[in-house]
Amino acid sequence: MFKAKKRFIAGAVCPRCSEMDKLTIFSEAEKEYRECVSCGFKEQMFLQSEPKEIDTRVNKTKEEKESEVQAVRLIDPGKLH
Repeated sequence: MFKAKKRFIAGAVCPRCSEMDKLTIFSEAEKEYRECVSCGFKEQMFLQSEPKEIDTRVNKTKEEKESEVQAVRLIDPGKLH
């Protein structure tokens, strides 16, 4: 029988026994679970879709960069004083 590879979650606190660094995460039958190695707590995790990456000038395509319009205001240096 295949045994799922369990990974510890650094800094995570068990919701049942409140022990820190005792939770593991693993996949079983296409589902994600978390389990406490201290008290035996086990729960299926329902993960949301991956968060969308924040748009920056680095990850935009050339077309997206070119389509942006920025207003420019010209100031007459003679009218500053």
